[in-house]
Amino acid sequence: MRVRFAADVAYVEFCDSIRLDCNAAVHGLDRRLLGSPPAWLVETVAAYSTLAVTFDPRRAGRPEVEAALRRLASSAGAKAERDGEAVLIRTRYGGEDGPDLGAVARRAGLSERQVVEIHAGRTYTCYMLGFTPGFVYLGDLDPRIAAPRLDTPRTRVPAGSVGIAGGQTGVYGVESPGGWLLIGRAAEAHFDPSRNPPSMVKPGDRVRFVEVR
Repeated sequence: MRVRFAADVAYVEFCDSIRLDCNAAVHGLDRRLLGSPPAWLVETVAAYSTLAVTFDPRRAGRPEVEAALRRLASSAGAKAERDGEAVLIRTRYGGEDGPDLGAVARRAGLSERQVVEIHAGRTYTCYMLGFTPGFVYLGDLDPRIAAPRLDTPRTRVPAGSVGIAGGQTGVYGVESPGGWLLIGRAAEAHFDPSRNPPSMVKPGDRVRFVEVR
């Protein structure tokens, strides 16, 4: 584990790759911080393998913050299994909703039906939210249907689109440009900025896709 500082933000890095164990440690530390917030804590943002912790420098200096973060990260709670919720995303696969399903199937040497069954046949973990509001990064994808991003991103991807990129799958929260291969679309909006919380999927949650026709 490494702790780096930039102004009033401490970056706690558990590894330098996309791994479930590192991500579990990120969310474990995040839960402990938010469960009993220190007086100096302002905000936390969880990513793949790093937790960004904004602190109030008027209440604590860098040495005190780093010592507290290391103590919490080394505790059993920071490495425990996830306690995120289980979320079901009802999804329409193929056709206009999933224009790249055929390309994924051809690349994998499978039928479109097999790709759908493989994609919907496992439980994913939400690594984090980004790059646009409500975008859900999920892993790990079955290697049989892993595929690279598009060489040229689309200028418009509808909200709710379910995509594949590398060893991950994801869901677009809002309409935006994007280069992931689209295999389906969520039947209901999983992201709504007027809700509290706006996203029905949170980092650390377990997610399953359920096919609807």
